[in-house]
Amino acid sequence: MTIRELQDLLADFARERDWEQFHTPKNLTMALAGEVGELMEIFQWLDPEQSRAVMRSPEQAKAVAEELADVFSYLLRLADVLEVDLARALVDKMEVNRRRFPVEAAREHARRHRSSSDA
Repeated sequence: MTIRELQDLLADFARERDWEQFHTPKNLTMALAGEVGELMEIFQWLDPEQSRAVMRSPEQAKAVAEELADVFSYLLRLADVLEVDLARALVDKMEVNRRRFPVEAAREHARRHRSSSDA
């Protein structure tokens, strides 16, 4: 499905339940933050290796997938309500990031960070 099709699916779901009245930018942003918090809870006390392995556990994998879906749905809904083309916004932001973080400078920074953390 395309982003637009997913947004239409979510808009229809909200409309059928008369929830559009609650889907203000403020409420959607707060709901998005709450769902990100629920995703963070899954990883909160895990060390880096445990966090990489979280999808090996079927119940943790299911919980992660559900929270990611919640985050994604609120993000899509918020972008729809605000009439933001997420695909275009991402492409534009990547261009900004390419200028802000040139490859060689970013790699050099990563090498310095890696060597200083090995000490």
